[in-house]
Amino acid sequence: MRAFGAFRRVVAVVGAITLASAMVACGSNQDKSAAGGEDLGLMSAGTLRIGTLTDAPPNVYVKDGKFTGFDNDLITAVAAKLNLKPEFVGTDFSALLSQVNGGQFDLGSSSITVTEARKKTVAFSNGYDFGYLGLNTTKTSGITSFDQLTGKRVVVVQGTVQDDYATQKNLNPVRVPNYNAALGQLKAGTADAWVSPAEIGEKMAKEQGGGTVILAAKELSDAPMAFAVAKSNDKLREAVNKALDEVIADGTWTKLVEQYYPGRAVPANFKPGSGSVKFTAPKA
Repeated sequence: MRAFGAFRRVVAVVGAITLASAMVACGSNQDKSAAGGEDLGLMSAGTLRIGTLTDAPPNVYVKDGKFTGFDNDLITAVAAKLNLKPEFVGTDFSALLSQVNGGQFDLGSSSITVTEARKKTVAFSNGYDFGYLGLNTTKTSGITSFDQLTGKRVVVVQGTVQDDYATQKNLNPVRVPNYNAALGQLKAGTADAWVSPAEIGEKMAKEQGGGTVILAAKELSDAPMAFAVAKSNDKLREAVNKALDEVIADGTWTKLVEQYYPGRAVPANFKPGSGSVKFTAPKA
């Protein structure tokens, strides 16, 4: 009887170890995408946690309680190619890149322009969009071009490329945390101009500008926009790049461009993704 009892205890221990090992293996497998079965180093198995903004249409915003916009719909399509569930979380742009590199998000989606300074904080996917600097002002300001901003009260969103532009031009900009705050300064008359991402500035002027705010001018930026990932996570960046090429090739990218930027021409020298994938030019 003693021998039989000892045998049962041994079987139970072995069984527990085997079950625990199986559970660990199963949990590990859940963090592998369809892209070659690689472990992508995600915060949560099967989920792509994305930091984004809530107030920047048509690029990134919340509508009817859902995160949407060109960038967010595009990364949703990319996540689908990787068999991952996108989970969006709103944040301020000024904190987004450090939050991505610090492990609060797997990826940042917010029309992020690639710059050498930002590469010191995060790594970037291949570029998926181009953009323009916008000059938002009021109908009565008399400002029609960027070279009229010297001596004016200029507002920018902190940490953006527009902030960099205003600083480099010695405009001594007023920095605010988000796009609604920038628009609010123009409407209240506490700022003369807002240097904006042109697509966002134009849409917000039409929809929320109260009839007084306009997009007076714009100029093409020479750097692409891309998704941000932690510098330590090359596997996720490479998987996103592969999936991005797939959604370009299957027509999703073109469809989203036409949906969110109707009539916008694509510069002749711009090729989304790796640049090696054929795509249909959006209808201009």
